Amino acid sequence: MQINKKRIMSGMRPTGKLHIGHYMGVLKNWLAFQDEYESFFCVADWHALTTKYDQTEDLRQNITDVAMDWIASGINPEQSTIYVQSLIPETAELHLLLSMITPQNWVERDTTLKDMVKILRDKTIVQAENAKKIYLGKKELDKTEVINAIKNEQIKIDLITYGLLGYPVLQTADIIQFNASLVPVGKDQLAHLEISRDITRRFNHIYKTDFFIEPQPKLTETPLLKGIDGQKMGKSFNNDIKISDSEEETTKKIMRAITDRSRIKKTDPGHPQECEVVCPYYEIFADAETVKKQRYECENAIRGCADCKRELAEIMNNYFFNIRSKRKELESNHGYIKKIIETGSEKAREQVCITLKEVKKIMKMYN
Repeated sequence: MQINKKRIMSGMRPTGKLHIGHYMGVLKNWLAFQDEYESFFCVADWHALTTKYDQTEDLRQNITDVAMDWIASGINPEQSTIYVQSLIPETAELHLLLSMITPQNWVERDTTLKDMVKILRDKTIVQAENAKKIYLGKKELDKTEVINAIKNEQIKIDLITYGLLGYPVLQTADIIQFNASLVPVGKDQLAHLEISRDITRRFNHIYKTDFFIEPQPKLTETPLLKGIDGQKMGKSFNNDIKISDSEEETTKKIMRAITDRSRIKKTDPGHPQECEVVCPYYEIFADAETVKKQRYECENAIRGCADCKRELAEIMNNYFFNIRSKRKELESNHGYIKKIIETGSEKAREQVCITLKEVKKIMKMYN
């Protein structure tokens, strides 16, 4: 397969409207890549089913929301291919073929699978708590009792489905179906790519070919952006600021953000290094002069935490103003979004069909 420009592939599961952590940690990197690489960006709806197979009522809208957030943020469908995973049935066939050569113990020990199981386990513990209370005849349960109840199978909960077990192999198919040479990852995600590299090497070795390019990590800088409560940002934690939030919603959320817990009164000197959310946000969204002024006035009790929050809200609303204006336009033009998804998926499918035809030829399949 002749590729004139290096290909890069990445994707997101459609779990709802994206938050500013997605923008700073993923989309800003994608924006930089689309000028340099032939980019394929996947709305991974099959992957969403691995942990939310029973929550599909909003799946179609979630796919649309993700696409709108991408385009509003600057992902250009004229430069980058935006596609929906389930619109490429050949991906599933490649996944099946790869599963035939992937040892079971590889997927069982894969860090991607372990991460997905942890997400599902945490969700299940929360959802099962009320049932446990009823079953055990208690009004309240501590976390140990909940976990023990699961382990003792007092109420049976199936955490790992067949589809979830195959997650790492499907992820590999997503990447190598375009013969993408680069996959954007943060340092903490390097291990997630290893099984894809292993499967690629195994395929090439078994069939004595060099057809598949072994995907390499494209290390990206990902600023740590905590939720407004100081914990990991996430929709399920109700602590996120969405890309599509209005100025009023953003301001209200920022005014609830955690600051310096040791500072009681405005006249008390502040400790920017101990401020959990607001000061780190300044470092990311404000210019150097503003950050310097904010830290000085905080440390010298010239301004209080509420003052910092009000200024920060204004800074962030200005930062995302153009993106949000663009998204508002897209919200009233669903036909355009649908066309982008369909056109991108057709283009992606053409490439995958070429790959799959060659794979079946290499494997001596009847085709």
